[in-house]
Amino acid sequence: MLSTLGYAISRGFHRVLAPVELEPSQFAVLRGLGADEGQSQQALAQRLRISPSRMVAIVDELESRKLLERRPHQSDRRVRNLHLTSQGRELLDQAVQLAAQHELRITEPLTDDERAQLLDLLERVAASLDLAPGAHVALREG
Repeated sequence: MLSTLGYAISRGFHRVLAPVELEPSQFAVLRGLGADEGQSQQALAQRLRISPSRMVAIVDELESRKLLERRPHQSDRRVRNLHLTSQGRELLDQAVQLAAQHELRITEPLTDDERAQLLDLLERVAASLDLAPGAHVALREG
């Protein structure tokens, strides 16, 4: 059931992000930067569990669209820190709203208490898989 739901929700999320021309992995990178701006590309890749080579491609694409920029680290010339541009912040805000609406549609059959319980249970499952907490805070805000 989890696999079937995951597939259906993932396909829907691709469609939801299409109007803002983002892939879910690009959204994850922008959202990660929105939560903790100025981190290194490597640190963000590790936190999001994105392979280094895939991360380079994602960051290159987002940088070419002027949604983020690489800036030199103050003390280590080999490291580049990632920062959202104003255009990136604006697009992220739009995408977060779309994602929250998508999540609310998915959980529409649930009461507020059931939605909160579902999120708590899913966060426990995610923690057991060593996934970063708080990935779906938008539902708690709805």
